[in-house]
Amino acid sequence: MKQVETSQRIWRQIPRGVWVLGGVSMLMDVSSEMIHSLLPLFMVTTLGASALAVGLIEGLAEATALVVKVFSGVLSDYLGRRKGLAVFGYALGALTKPLFALASGASVVLAARLIDRVGKGVRGAPRDALVADLVPPPLRGAAFGLRQALDTVGAFIGPLIAAGLMFWWDDDFRSVFWVAVLPGLLSVALLVAGLREPEAQTVAVRRNPIRRESLRRLDRAYWWVVAVGAVFTLARFSEAFLVLRAQEGGLALAWVPLVMVAMNVVYAASAYPFGQLSDRMDHRTLLACGLGVLILADVVLAWSAAWPTVLAGVLFWGLHMGMTQGLLAAMVAATAPPDLRGTAFGVFNLVSGGAMLAASLLAGLLWDSLGSRVTFLAGAGFAVLAVLVLCVARPPVPPTDRAH
Repeated sequence: MKQVETSQRIWRQIPRGVWVLGGVSMLMDVSSEMIHSLLPLFMVTTLGASALAVGLIEGLAEATALVVKVFSGVLSDYLGRRKGLAVFGYALGALTKPLFALASGASVVLAARLIDRVGKGVRGAPRDALVADLVPPPLRGAAFGLRQALDTVGAFIGPLIAAGLMFWWDDDFRSVFWVAVLPGLLSVALLVAGLREPEAQTVAVRRNPIRRESLRRLDRAYWWVVAVGAVFTLARFSEAFLVLRAQEGGLALAWVPLVMVAMNVVYAASAYPFGQLSDRMDHRTLLACGLGVLILADVVLAWSAAWPTVLAGVLFWGLHMGMTQGLLAAMVAATAPPDLRGTAFGVFNLVSGGAMLAASLLAGLLWDSLGSRVTFLAGAGFAVLAVLVLCVARPPVPPTDRAH
């Protein structure tokens, strides 16, 4: 009972702006996941693409988003303002949604995914830095967990709507993609009207955040977090392969998006509690536990394509996401100076983007050449490597918040 009361007290202390950012993320994820939960199947069954093409497009798309975060994060630090960049990024994402409905080939899908992910990249680092700016250090893990939880609510509502519309409209992919435009536009409207950005610190002279003198202030503790995040990302390829695994087991097209619903229900339910836990628990230990759950997910998914087994693996996958994604963001915020947070999140995501591209390309190659089972076993192997790195490579200093 005491723990519940503590959780409720922390919940009430989280600023309104974090709730707004969570709602914005939720609406955009409804829009995006209505498309992304169907996109691998649309490419393979309608456009005739291979698993390697799916892996290439997904890897390039996610890597593009993460690379762009570097520049948007740096720009937000230079300007001392973040909301305008976030609005532009969300608007760009919303306006690309019709391209998926109009796509006649894999090249159009690639272009749409890249532009969409540029929008994600533009908004990502400023949004994460805004969360860090809005909350005091003792609440930061909970705040990141809450925003991630709301984001993930959208990530399971979207596929749920997609599955219902696919069933209602007899597997009409393009009509579903058109409906996805609406929540994307609503997310932009909520951000414009609902968020008041904190006052920027007064700076006499604006300086380039990526100058050598500035980057020296990102010390060894921060770069340790970057290295751990990269190894972690190598172990986790695109969720598109979860959708393909479910379809491989004979699940009807209309029901395949429910795989993403199941994953994101667990993700949403676990993100906030584990975010709270990260404010009180050793970060390395919690991250290692999350990697252990990822290993279990990969092994279960490799075991069988039967839908009950795939469902179990997908649920474990969602749990590992809830345990680790908000945690990694809190670790970056804790090791970066406040005026370089945008840059810090951008660099972190640049390195992770390269790892995501490599992981998704390798997953697609293994899938086409050796089969889906080997793909998931390889993912488990990289996760084991990440655990070993965590055990051997200790952080140079205990994580501390640079605002103190």
